[in-house]
Amino acid sequence: MRIDFRNCTNTLNVLKRNKMRSFLTSLGIVIGISAVVIIMALGAGAHSLVVSQIQGMGSDLLGILPGGSEEDGPPASVMGLNITTLINDDADAIRERVKGVSAVAAYSRGVATVSWQNKTDDTSFLGVTDEYLKVETNAELSDGRFFSTEESDQVSRVLVLGSKVAEELFANNNPIGERVKVNKESFRVIGVMKERGTSAFQDQDDQVFIPLLAAQKLMLGINHLSFIRAKVAPGADMEYTAEEVRTVLREQHDIDNPEDDDFSVRSQEETLGTLEDITTTLNYFLAMVAGISLLVGGIGIMNIMLVAVSESTREIGLRKAVGATKRDISLHYLIQTIILTLFGGIVGIIFGVLVALLVSIVANALGYDWAFVILPSSILLAVGFTIVVGLVFGWYPAKKAAELSPIEALRYE
Repeated sequence: MRIDFRNCTNTLNVLKRNKMRSFLTSLGIVIGISAVVIIMALGAGAHSLVVSQIQGMGSDLLGILPGGSEEDGPPASVMGLNITTLINDDADAIRERVKGVSAVAAYSRGVATVSWQNKTDDTSFLGVTDEYLKVETNAELSDGRFFSTEESDQVSRVLVLGSKVAEELFANNNPIGERVKVNKESFRVIGVMKERGTSAFQDQDDQVFIPLLAAQKLMLGINHLSFIRAKVAPGADMEYTAEEVRTVLREQHDIDNPEDDDFSVRSQEETLGTLEDITTTLNYFLAMVAGISLLVGGIGIMNIMLVAVSESTREIGLRKAVGATKRDISLHYLIQTIILTLFGGIVGIIFGVLVALLVSIVANALGYDWAFVILPSSILLAVGFTIVVGLVFGWYPAKKAAELSPIEALRYE
């Protein structure tokens, strides 16, 4: 089909005469297309963040969480529920009876105010066992030492500072040997961790470490664990070792039917897969919301084009009277709609890219490894959407304009 470029010129002149209306007409498309670009960019950035966070913990770890789960679903404990089915004896049993495990660390979390002299810092504390440094891949000391097995097995008032907490409280002073208060309890500083950054969505530098029993008895008043991590020995099979852990925990908890498990054992690969499934599902849901905004934008364009046809009825009659065909008239309004949607699409793409870039900058400034990713497919999808919206929602106004009777159009007031 041959396109008369005079139609395009006439259409552009019409749009220039009504700049504000043209912009407002395209606004729905701008919002919808920018939403598509932002969602796909944030999805790609979230994927990179998840991968980096999980890989930062090491690929040879098994995570044992309280609460059961479906085979491919998230453990119950990550859904915001306080579950108390893991205890210290479970960690000891895994350490002693699972041959494929080289080290086991048990954890209990809490929040506290840490103070020294007149300085305070609101942070979190992590009660852990002495094998913490063996389990956590990137955990090292910059000064002092970590607590010993004897200190771990007792309610010992010793403490290791994260690098940010040490800087906040002591600045250029040496904290080793100093006594600090965690809430109302006094602890002696025996070490300082090296800077580690963010891992497992937790700022590893903005926390303090105390022996597990001290955290449970002095700080939290509990006897259960937040979670357990086990390091798989070199050469051991990850899946077989995970099944060994499940077997030991079922014996510990007197469970005969695996469907009754009150714990979850996940490798890092399984954890990564679960988190990716969650982010993918969320992206699809948000994409549907963006699709709805595009639909609303398309309906808005169709309404405005119907108004434009009504306002130009006499003009349409005159054009038909001097020889314009139905094709000329319909093409004029169809091109006008496509230009409006393409304008909205281009502005939406630019705005979406800028927002995605801003999110990446802010996330990285907060310490997260958030990649700025704009997939070519998202741009192609956005352009395709704009063209489809222009064709679909421009067809009816163009058809209505083309079918106007010249005589009736000339009589229109």
